[in-house]
Amino acid sequence: MLSVLLPGGPQASTSHVRSCPVVACSGRVPFQVGSGLLPYQRAGSRTKLSTSVLKESGSRTSRGTAPDTDEAPEVSIRRFPPAGVAEQPCGPMRFQIPAEAADKPHNILEEIIWWKNTEVREMKERLPLQRVNMMMKVAPPSRDFIGALRAAYQRTGRPGLIAEIKKASPSRGVLKENFDPVQIARAYEEGGAACLSVLTDNRYFKGSYENISLIRKADNSLPIIAKEFVIEAYQLFRARAAGADAVLLIAAVLPNTDLAYLLKAAAKIGLQCLVEVHSIAEMERVLRLDLSNAMLGINNRNLETFKVDLENNRRIMSSTAGHEAQARGILVAGESGIFTPEHLSFVQDTGCQAVLVGESLVKEEDPAAATRALLS
Repeated sequence: MLSVLLPGGPQASTSHVRSCPVVACSGRVPFQVGSGLLPYQRAGSRTKLSTSVLKESGSRTSRGTAPDTDEAPEVSIRRFPPAGVAEQPCGPMRFQIPAEAADKPHNILEEIIWWKNTEVREMKERLPLQRVNMMMKVAPPSRDFIGALRAAYQRTGRPGLIAEIKKASPSRGVLKENFDPVQIARAYEEGGAACLSVLTDNRYFKGSYENISLIRKADNSLPIIAKEFVIEAYQLFRARAAGADAVLLIAAVLPNTDLAYLLKAAAKIGLQCLVEVHSIAEMERVLRLDLSNAMLGINNRNLETFKVDLENNRRIMSSTAGHEAQARGILVAGESGIFTPEHLSFVQDTGCQAVLVGESLVKEEDPAAATRALLS
């Protein structure tokens, strides 16, 4: 049954309306529909990947090699629900197809990505790309996000700190009730942070692109990365229009065809990229890309269970892929699970010259003092 949701009114349903089939385009047209599924999809899925996608992704299965037994299992991410996107905005209405139990998301990242398909469509209706392009023309100039982190490391001998500004998280709920992004940004700058990470997702993190604009208008000097779950190039343009200097790209969500396109698109509009990996396999895969305008981030949080393991940082950085990243001079940041100076030192000793820290700082009554203490 197809449900029609009307804003402000009761739900109307009809059984005689057919839903349109969802057609998945190839990875060569990544921003129309995208590559639907990634090679580390769980066994038993009703949709199979083509051999070309498996080869392109660089998955260990496609190369016929056994997985590293010390490494956590791959996070399983499907870009779209097997039966198609559940909600489709159409002007003031939203059409909703109730999902079967088997079509429910397997983990929180998958849930977020499925919602993003609907959210981005709604964003385009509210703020068409033509208007976003006009906003980009008057946006403040972009700054060197990666350069600021390198400079901080050279100046202090400690990893350059990306201090995160977020009101909430799916695992912890609301982190800071009296949330003032501008005030928090000032505190981080006073405490010695090199850059800022600003959550733009509203549904799960209570963030917004407007928070980036507010911080830029307050003349904060720290470069900003838009912490968004990017699935389309439109989100890059929206981030740059808000005043972001860099954007997050998650390898678990994006195959290399999409990553390559997004990296090029970002460079064209003055955005640098932080490509986030969670495993050795993902690190191996993204190292096949042109990362001249990007840095890497190692997320130590298992996005399926949300548990944090700092050893993940050591495993990846001590692998062949980790050594290659360092040999190529690619800046690598450790992410998640960093609460103390000892944690920061552990990540630094693995070879990371930057860190991204959020929850442990934003919850503090005095974020400036907490930032100074972490970097001590």
